[in-house]
Amino acid sequence: MNAGMFLHSTALLDDTVFEKAIIFIAEHNEKGAMGFVVNKPFPRKINELVEFQDSIPFTLFDGGPVDQEHLFFIHRRPGLIKGGELVADNVYLGGDFQAAMMYINEGTLTEEDIKIFIGYCGWDDQELEAEIEEGSWKIAEADKLFS
Repeated sequence: MNAGMFLHSTALLDDTVFEKAIIFIAEHNEKGAMGFVVNKPFPRKINELVEFQDSIPFTLFDGGPVDQEHLFFIHRRPGLIKGGELVADNVYLGGDFQAAMMYINEGTLTEEDIKIFIGYCGWDDQELEAEIEEGSWKIAEADKLFS
């Protein structure tokens, strides 16, 4: 299991928050794993959040049930967004969010460049591996991250 992989939920997770979820694993180390549900748009756009009311409408994703008070993002424009961590295959986690929002609002960044999540999915060490072993998740070879 490596960062940059995709997981698809199985029927074992139907009727849960993870039903039909596709998760992108953004971090995986000795402490555990962190990922984002990439296929479930959040019901509101970013400009519908009070602190971003002056922004253009931009799709948010329901990244997972953990820490839904915060925004997280992945992108593939390290030349524009400084400070991100390389996950895999030119996909970066985080970085300068103010710069990202400026580039989104001026149209330089599009939904093909960046995904913004409310919340994330987290697992303690070996917890995700146990869930894969029990059949809750299926590792996908690749998936389309950006539209």
